[in-house]
Amino acid sequence: MRDSHMTNGISRRRVLGATGAVGLSALAGCLGGPSILERGTNDESTSMSGPPTADRSLPEEYTADELEAASLSGGPGQDGIPSIDEPQFASADDPPATLEADDPVFGVEMDGEAKAYPQYILVWHEIVNDVVGGEPVAVTYCPLTGTAQGFYRGESEFGVSGQLINSNLVMFDRGTETWWPQILAWGLNGPLEGAYLEEFQVTWTTWGRWREQYPETVVLTEETGHIRNYGDDPYGEYNPRSGYYDNENTLFTPLATDDQFPPKAVVIGMRNADGAMAVPKETLRDQLVIEGTVSDVPYVTVYDEALDTGYVYHNPATEAVEYDDGTFTVDGDEYDPDALPLEREIAFDAMWFAWFGYYPSTVVHE
Repeated sequence: MRDSHMTNGISRRRVLGATGAVGLSALAGCLGGPSILERGTNDESTSMSGPPTADRSLPEEYTADELEAASLSGGPGQDGIPSIDEPQFASADDPPATLEADDPVFGVEMDGEAKAYPQYILVWHEIVNDVVGGEPVAVTYCPLTGTAQGFYRGESEFGVSGQLINSNLVMFDRGTETWWPQILAWGLNGPLEGAYLEEFQVTWTTWGRWREQYPETVVLTEETGHIRNYGDDPYGEYNPRSGYYDNENTLFTPLATDDQFPPKAVVIGMRNADGAMAVPKETLRDQLVIEGTVSDVPYVTVYDEALDTGYVYHNPATEAVEYDDGTFTVDGDEYDPDALPLEREIAFDAMWFAWFGYYPSTVVHE
């Protein structure tokens, strides 16, 4: 059932304080703080250009007016949750002392350079403006929707607008101040309204898994230029899972709802010109290979046990993909899960309520 209504006038701070997940004073002093910028007054950024955009088509199930009407304040104002603009890194042999092997990290590998961004740091910042493999990028994370996504940023930087839509982070770029709902990767208003961002793959995994696969990786440190209580997640914990991450309550009403899965069950979501699809991550762990179609176009999703993640491939020729003794075979040849001879799509972990809220026409592959 589609529902455009979202709880108005209720901030993340107020709801979390009321539910006991964290005290209001802690959030006011750490998660956000006073707004640094007001929308439209960032004079310093006016000389910057906006991020590069892509010639692509993604499902659009709401109009810009509907999405703007559904936007609400998350509490802190624009840049009140500060992005990390001068990230500092440590080697895999000398990681932050509080980073444990089972802690979630968001892994990126570009042009031979690997970096890991711990969830317990990004929960306080949501955006890291960085350079990986020579490319200026933004690694973004929304705690309320469990989505970690990467965007090319060009000469611009991304910041946290302070707004939420469908509980999801709304970014803005400091070059044009266009709003960008993270999951949609789409310009909601401003000079780049209607444009799409260029994305790259971000892997939600654990520090131990990422370090094992990429021993030369570096890892983001707590030297962010901001004073935060790193290691004390204001929403709960992932290791072990607790608080907001371990209950079925959402802080705000989704744009659309569906009870096929628990609201915060993790799905691997993919969307492109054919439409949107979702694969329950727990099912993928069990089955290893899942096939299905989107608008009659065949796709196959495979499981990477080493990183506990999944990859979605466009499979128009319906190549037979099989798993045997740790490797995948296609047409008799063996491949690693991230290197099948098929066109790979951008896909990422998301909480089911958030994915369905934005893409109620999504096709589920099980």
